[in-house]
Amino acid sequence: MLALYGNADAAVPDSPVVYLADYGARSNSFENASPAVVKALEACRGKRQPTLVLPGGRIDLWPDGAFKKELYISNDTESDSASKVKNIGFLLDSMEGLTIEGHNTLVVLHGKMISFALINSRKITLRNIAFDYERPTMSEATVASVSDSAAVLAVHPDSRYQVRNGQVTFYGEGWKSNRLHAIRFNPATSFMHYSSFQPFLKAGASELAPFQLAFAGDFSKRDFSKGDILTFRDPYRDNSGGFIWLSKNIRLEGVQMHYMHGLGIVSQFSENISFRRVSVKPRETSGRVIAAFADAFHFSGCKGTIVIDSCETSGLHDDPVNVHGTHLKITEQTDDTHVKLQFMHHQTYGFPAFFSGDSVALIDPETLQEVGYARVRNATLVNKKEMVVEMDRPIPGTIRPGLCMENLTWTPSVEIRNSLFERTNTRGMLITTRKKVVIEHNVFKRTGMHAILIADDAASWYESGPVRDVTIRNNTFESCGYNQAPGSYVIAILPENHKKVPGYYVHRNISITGNVFTIFDAPVLIAKSVDGLMVHSNTIKKADRLNGLQKRPAFELRDCRNISIKKNTTDVPWPVRVHLANTDRSAVQTDLNIVTP
Repeated sequence: MLALYGNADAAVPDSPVVYLADYGARSNSFENASPAVVKALEACRGKRQPTLVLPGGRIDLWPDGAFKKELYISNDTESDSASKVKNIGFLLDSMEGLTIEGHNTLVVLHGKMISFALINSRKITLRNIAFDYERPTMSEATVASVSDSAAVLAVHPDSRYQVRNGQVTFYGEGWKSNRLHAIRFNPATSFMHYSSFQPFLKAGASELAPFQLAFAGDFSKRDFSKGDILTFRDPYRDNSGGFIWLSKNIRLEGVQMHYMHGLGIVSQFSENISFRRVSVKPRETSGRVIAAFADAFHFSGCKGTIVIDSCETSGLHDDPVNVHGTHLKITEQTDDTHVKLQFMHHQTYGFPAFFSGDSVALIDPETLQEVGYARVRNATLVNKKEMVVEMDRPIPGTIRPGLCMENLTWTPSVEIRNSLFERTNTRGMLITTRKKVVIEHNVFKRTGMHAILIADDAASWYESGPVRDVTIRNNTFESCGYNQAPGSYVIAILPENHKKVPGYYVHRNISITGNVFTIFDAPVLIAKSVDGLMVHSNTIKKADRLNGLQKRPAFELRDCRNISIKKNTTDVPWPVRVHLANTDRSAVQTDLNIVTP
């Protein structure tokens, strides 16, 4: 098993500053700088508090001569026999105290590459550096014209394609695909919607001019119009934008991710991670819309404190922020203290999820209730999909196959503030952690689904766990949830518990105060299985665009107690009401009208 956080003892007293240019990397040369990066990082190894200085300008990295390592990444590893060896731009493995000073260098990746991977390392800082792809694995095209029988697309110059025998194929450096997942973007409204590229793949294609494609086929059921931008990709996940694993005290400052293939920056079983002034958006001069294949900032099984401050995400095919743990299912109990566990989701497996000394909870997947607790004595990853865990004491009558196990030790506190989240078709953020969460002074702008989702499940994604202390204050929510009408709640607290246990509530202690909700539809919040929810002193405003569903209640409470909804102001031209389902009136304190089924 990998040692946590690497070797802290190695250090030599010579000069701690290493210049990438001294190892052959030349700015704006368009030459392959991968061998130079490998040599320069090796020169940093063992130095006390080393700094790797990049040359500024542009450098290019190809897989040839780059770091290569087999990696299994949470939510980002397809369950098949394809190689899991990744090409990595900057690999820091078992290093301490290193700073990479980018001097605003633009690092351009070729082929499918991970920008950086920090493994078994600590006290690492990346700053003032930008990453992009020469050929993003996302393609983009603007609808120049469309009718029921024909369409013309203006393809973005970064999107390579070939027309052969009346069919179009999009390709890149070492890949091609006709299996395309599409999302359309309306530049006039900044709304993103699910779409389909299938009408174009079924139509006859011809090239009118470079990057001008004409299609003859059936477009009568189209969901796009002239001026819309279609963004499309192969949905197969085989990479990530960046990777932080088994590492501690990691800081990213002034880092720009202009395109990420796969699941964005994934932090997995790491401690104390700080993102400050990190942006995920296309280069302004690129003319592109999309910057990330999926999520922007993804945290799986971390601990300590996660800080996201003064960051920006714009142009994603999935969620800007996701913080969660992972439920593993008990498949066998070999004796009173040993159990076999299995990773259940096909994109999450292959890495240790429990370590000696960790505290764990046994979870009923139907109710999400904790039915037992223990401490781990030993844990072994026996194959890519299974672990064997030895408990510190027998738990007779509690452990049984079918239950899930949650790691209580690896749960972080979270601070997200002063940031902008826009141009995403899905949610703004997903948060499931038992530690303290503060979400404040952020702007959520036209997220297609819930701006904030607090879930917890042990049956689909197997992403744990319950929240115990969440503060959402002084944020601005602008026209969020437009893709989910009539379920278009701006904030959703929706654990996936399928059976009710009397007196048990999955989530607790959530405060939503001082926020501004600009809504195009009535719903503001839905809450299920919550004990302790305060919604006070928020402002609810009417958006310019309305959906015409204003008769629906603003607040939906399902199986909740200890709820207070008071002192919220509004200018919307319909009654702001609270709807109760399986929730006693006595459990809700409010100055609004209450409706029941």
